[in-house]
Amino acid sequence: MNKKNKNLTVNEEAVIRKLSLVSLLGNAVLSGFKLFAGIFGHSGAMISDAVHSFSDVFTTLVAWIGVKVSKKAADADHPYGHERMECVAALVLGLILLATGIGIGKAGVENIISGRYEALPIPGTIALIAALISIIGKEMMYWYTRYYAKLINSAAFMADAWHHRSDAFSSIGSLIGIAGARLGFPVLDSVASVLICLFILKVGYDVLKDAFAKMLDTSCGDDYEKKLILHIASQKDVVRVDMIRSRMFGNKIYIDLEIAVDGDKSLREAHAVAENVHTSVENHFPEIKHIMIHVNPA
Repeated sequence: MNKKNKNLTVNEEAVIRKLSLVSLLGNAVLSGFKLFAGIFGHSGAMISDAVHSFSDVFTTLVAWIGVKVSKKAADADHPYGHERMECVAALVLGLILLATGIGIGKAGVENIISGRYEALPIPGTIALIAALISIIGKEMMYWYTRYYAKLINSAAFMADAWHHRSDAFSSIGSLIGIAGARLGFPVLDSVASVLICLFILKVGYDVLKDAFAKMLDTSCGDDYEKKLILHIASQKDVVRVDMIRSRMFGNKIYIDLEIAVDGDKSLREAHAVAENVHTSVENHFPEIKHIMIHVNPA
């Protein structure tokens, strides 16, 4: 069976450009504002939050590069395409999430253990406003990126969406800490940082787990394969499905299939049945990049 042409479509290119531009500009503007508010509002938490947001600029660039490379057409050196490069990008983003979570948690634990709460400066109102704006802005960016990541089935941009949400939770911690400090409870900043650390570590773990699964040719699972079998078995002149194997390859899927066809059919007729199954499967399951079909005589 010949593979279909899976070149990057115009719609996907537009989505990738839009996501990258919105994320880069949004993070740059938010980071600059939070840094300004942290410095002039005397808030260490807000300055840390600004640094966290600046890391999103880097992660978006990594996601963009990974997605663009993964969409390159197959060539002589990479006959199966470049989809796994998106998994590499997702791995990098997952590691960044883990490092960010550990850094936030470490600083929070050290502040709690020190016990020198009275030495912490009292943040200004501008820091409180910056935290609120950051929460709203980053949550909007999360939902925006998540929607389009699902639309193009992009693991790297989905990881980037979760990084936006981790930044929103980081800003919630900043909000609690700043408000607590202004009310006379500066330790709340550090307690919130530790809780945020646990959330970010969980997200980082999930992103890494998904990326590793797609790099290791993991099966798509029984439910997916059963749905595929029902579709194939319903095709004209297919007597039964003898064997099916699925494997994830980046954000695409490869299928190895054995079907039984009437043994009295000619080679040309059996080939036509297999060709019909091939075309039907790749048309009805767009996430499947290629299906290799072996015909057994029934």
